[in-house]
Amino acid sequence: MFSTSPAVITNGLAELIHKYKQDAESVYNTWFIGSDDRMKAFRSIRRGVGDTVQAISTGSFGNDFRGSPLEDVLYAITEQKQMFEGAAHPFYWKPKLRIPDIYENEANQRKFGSFLSACLNATREEQLLAEMSRLAEAGIKGLGPAAATILYFLHPTLVPPFNTAIVNGFNALFGTKLKLGCWHSYLAMREAIVQANNQHRSLLSKDLGAFAGLLFEIGSGRVTTAGNADATLTTIQEKAAKANKRRHEQVLADQAGASEHTRIQHLLIRLGRALKYRVYVARNDRHRSFAGEAFTLMTTDKLPEFGAQDDVMNTIGLIDVLWLSEDGKHIVCAFEIEKSTSIYSGILRMKDLAQSLPEQACHYYIVAPDSREQEVIAQLSRPSFKQEAGDVPVMYIPFGLLDQHCEALCMFGSDLHVLRKIARGKVVV
Repeated sequence: MFSTSPAVITNGLAELIHKYKQDAESVYNTWFIGSDDRMKAFRSIRRGVGDTVQAISTGSFGNDFRGSPLEDVLYAITEQKQMFEGAAHPFYWKPKLRIPDIYENEANQRKFGSFLSACLNATREEQLLAEMSRLAEAGIKGLGPAAATILYFLHPTLVPPFNTAIVNGFNALFGTKLKLGCWHSYLAMREAIVQANNQHRSLLSKDLGAFAGLLFEIGSGRVTTAGNADATLTTIQEKAAKANKRRHEQVLADQAGASEHTRIQHLLIRLGRALKYRVYVARNDRHRSFAGEAFTLMTTDKLPEFGAQDDVMNTIGLIDVLWLSEDGKHIVCAFEIEKSTSIYSGILRMKDLAQSLPEQACHYYIVAPDSREQEVIAQLSRPSFKQEAGDVPVMYIPFGLLDQHCEALCMFGSDLHVLRKIARGKVVV
């Protein structure tokens, strides 16, 4: 087992951290502290892991990654982009290799389910380490430490995510040659990351995603370790220009998406107010404004009291736009705007709302670009979504129709039923 001491860690680590944080396009700024969707993903992924455990325990998990609740988990993770883009690949069922061996081998599937269940309910570091060691000893073919990325979203202060770039960055920074697919290498890497992060926590975070992001940037060639001529780093740096170009294009696309998201929120706020409803906007978006109009002045910051638990209320409070009755006591419409983010997370928030409003009629809408229509319909029609959301009726509103008809709806609409003029056919999921 590899271990490290402060003397082993690159002397310039603090300088590297500052360089990493000052880069406006680093994962630290665009994902770790700069993405509202990051925090939304944690509950969705935790819920999906619970669904995976339940499916395995009841024998309904299936014999393929596609269509399984595990796919929903990895879909929500890969929606985080950048260092999570390839997170699903290790879990794809490869028939010729028969890996990962959790789809056709029931015993291995149950071991994986027990591992996820134990980690989901763990409260101490020792429990997680013991479960990872047990899974490593089980020797399930094709099921390597990529599973640690799932655990990161369950225990972000104890488990760092894992992929090729992170391992390459670790080897370049620490001068090691740890192997990509080895659990023992991962556990050694985790120990070194925890120690190094503890020493520099004031510069980063207790959340290990920040340090893992630094390793990812080193492994991608965006941050270089001065004075290290390691062959691994040299190879990485040769790819840096290409990686930088892709990152810049992604950052520009994300910025454009965030602006479009805000614009659509503004349209829904205006329409709701014109129809005489009170409007609530996601609490993490209340600071926004569009066309010179501040959301804080156009919306209420209070949700109705309907007896839901605090964690459920926190989740509902992240729904993009809610229309409330004039007296503010009832929620009548819920809107999730999915410019480029996970439909899965939005559906889960709507389900939480629907389960908290058993006696109230509420209308649920996915608002997305015209180009995503087929994707929205396909996702809502998936068996796992139908099982997840029960009988919550969800309709789809294309950006184009909302843009085109918003003024007319504001002028001639009398209540929420005017939305049926622009909503696509009812999908019950």
